Amino acid sequence: MIETVKHLISSSGPSGFGSRSTADHVTANSDLGSLTAIITGATSGIGAETARVLAKRGARLVLPSRSIKTAEETKARILSEFPESEIIVMHLDLSSLASVRRFVADFESLQLPLNILINNAGKYAHKHAISEDGVEMTFATNYLGHFLLTKLLLKKMIETASLTGVQGRIVNVTSVIHSWFSGDMLHYLADISRSYRNYDATRAYALSKLANVLHTLELSRLLHKMDANVTANCVHPGIVRTRLTRDRDGFVSDLVFFLTSKLLKSVPQAAATTCYVATSPRLKNVCGKYFSDCNEARTSKSGSCNLKAQRLWTASELLISQASTPNVSQTF
Repeated sequence: MIETVKHLISSSGPSGFGSRSTADHVTANSDLGSLTAIITGATSGIGAETARVLAKRGARLVLPSRSIKTAEETKARILSEFPESEIIVMHLDLSSLASVRRFVADFESLQLPLNILINNAGKYAHKHAISEDGVEMTFATNYLGHFLLTKLLLKKMIETASLTGVQGRIVNVTSVIHSWFSGDMLHYLADISRSYRNYDATRAYALSKLANVLHTLELSRLLHKMDANVTANCVHPGIVRTRLTRDRDGFVSDLVFFLTSKLLKSVPQAAATTCYVATSPRLKNVCGKYFSDCNEARTSKSGSCNLKAQRLWTASELLISQASTPNVSQTF
């Protein structure tokens, strides 16, 4: 309730920013001219605005996308505004573990540094589907693909931070909806990866977003253990109407958004927290935290459970290590 009131009155927090701050505003004093950033889901909505603003501040961008054509169009829009930007478009389908591995191999062949990884891509699937790896599609796209992507790029990020002295930043874009999930995560995942009967689109999305939070928690513990000069944090961008809800357009969706319009953010406002956490000098050495409206916030009880985070990590390692299509129910 307190957070809702702060949002409605546009109250700024300790960072000096709040719910009405924009990505341009929070990065006004940032010079990213020497940095390289990978941003997933950067062809529309929050991701596209994040890419635009980081390019504006001088970062070299790598834009992975399932559609090269759409990514090239995003690149062209950014270059029309900032002609000096360096933008690399590459193919990546996060729902496919093989595609993630190919992307990382292709990226490594470029011999570029990597300072910032923003795991932004998100999918809300009204219809039940299974990935080519045998995993429910929402979980595969929103979480498991990002888990493998981060794992494979981590060595490059640690090396870059060591060589440059610039702390690396990993930002996982989650949602307050992570708090909506209750029950055993892995049992539900096994269930919906085996059959559509108990599939609920909102619960599946909440599961994937809770997984993003727990990934951040366990990753931060491991980074600390490794003494790596890289941080990992997660963000709730706020409620904003983007293409994420394209599978749920209709009267009910429109009515809900109308009734909650006072809580909705514009896309530039929704991208602010991601850009703040990815770039702010104030957040040096801040790791394993959850941010909302450009300020540290509290996760759900499940989102702060170290045991759940470790259990999810172990299960994720098993899923990505299987050479052939995994049987999720047997894995768990």
